[in-house]
Amino acid sequence: QLHLVESGGDSVQPGGSLRLSCAASGDTLENYAIAWFRQAPGKEREGVSCVSYGTGATYYTDSVKGRFTSSRDAAKNTVNLQMNSLKPEDTAVYYCAATSYYYCSNYVPPSDLQLWGQGTLVTVSS
Repeated sequence: QLHLVESGGDSVQPGGSLRLSCAASGDTLENYAIAWFRQAPGKEREGVSCVSYGTGATYYTDSVKGRFTSSRDAAKNTVNLQMNSLKPEDTAVYYCAATSYYYCSNYVPPSDLQLWGQGTLVTVSS
């Protein structure tokens, strides 16, 4: 059974950068699509990015395009989310999630993801 643990959340000023990591154990991430979601207080969970199984095709929500980059590190069995030019509206708990043999698209409903990490808090504030 795949187990996911996020790390890297912190408090930063607007314009700053953070790198989140989603470390997997119990199975290889090569067999999974990995998505990042976020949930701000009082808001619904929102998809941020998704890296497809196999092809590695990556999709981003419009609000983070050009600022966030998701990438796999096969050697560490990890998926990273590099977040640059952070804005206050990026403040949220960030979750990584996985589902096996799944191809991402522009919209990935949370219900499509089988396994979830516990989340890591990102706060962007001056």
